[in-house]
Formats: sequence, structure tokens, C-alpha cells
Amino acid sequence: MKCPYCGYAESKVIDSRPTDEGERIRRRRECLKCGKRFTTYEVIETVPIIVIKKDKSREVFDRNKLLNGLLRACEKRPVSIETLEKIVDEIENMLQNSLDREVPSSLIGQYAMDKLKGVDEVAYVRFASVYRQFKDINTFMDELSRIIKSKKQ
Repeated sequence: MKCPYCGYAESKVIDSRPTDEGERIRRRRECLKCGKRFTTYEVIETVPIIVIKKDKSREVFDRNKLLNGLLRACEKRPVSIETLEKIVDEIENMLQNSLDREVPSSLIGQYAMDKLKGVDEVAYVRFASVYRQFKDINTFMDELSRIIKSKKQ
């Protein structure tokens, strides 16, 4: 690590400790030439996930885009932002842990629907109506019937 004071390339680590719930490591270093101390942060580098959209275009996975979609579905519903952030974290972890670097948007939508179903059924139906592009009231009713049927079992 290059010293920010003298530019010397060698330093030694004096202290290391995790920060941000273990997502980063804070390291106190000492330059071997001038003896001054400085702090560095080490972050896990992740490979970007590419989302293949319905029109076959590709874009980098954006957790904020997913969170905004969930927020719209949960508008005026008793679902906390912490719950939605946890859902996005879980989906992002599932994507990172899979071996696929390119993921169809339909899979991400399915993950989101599966998570929302257990949190709030109204939000689930709202999200599903946009995600599955319900064409008419009959498709909407079919989805509602499936929810009602699964609750009875």
C-alpha cells in the first residue's frame, strides 16, 4: 500500500477490524520509510451481475431499481422499508451466490414475487400485475384465485 505522505510503497498493518457489519475491513498501517500512520479500507470485490431483459438487452443489476419496484408495490401498505431492503439483500445474495453472471429479469421478478407473497399479499398482487403484465381482469382474477386456493390448503 502506497504511503499518502511520502509515496513509499511498503507499509505494515498495525491493526485490522471489521466495519459495516463485516462488509469492509479497516486497517491501520504504518509507512516503513517515514513512520507515519494512515487508514485503509478493504472491500470485497464482486463480479457484476448482468440482467437479460425481455427485449434481450443487457444491463448491470441495480438493487435500487428492484427496491423502487418493491416500494411501488407496497405503497400505502404496512410494510417497512427495512423489510424491503432485507428482501433486496436476500435476492442480491442469491444472485451473487449463483454461478450465473447473466440472469434473466424474469428470474429476479420471480424471486421478488416469492418474497412478497410471504410479506403482504396485496403488494404481491400489485407487483405481479406489473411483472406478469396482466392483460385483462380475467388474468388478474386467475392470480387471485391461486392465492385463495393456496391459503385454503
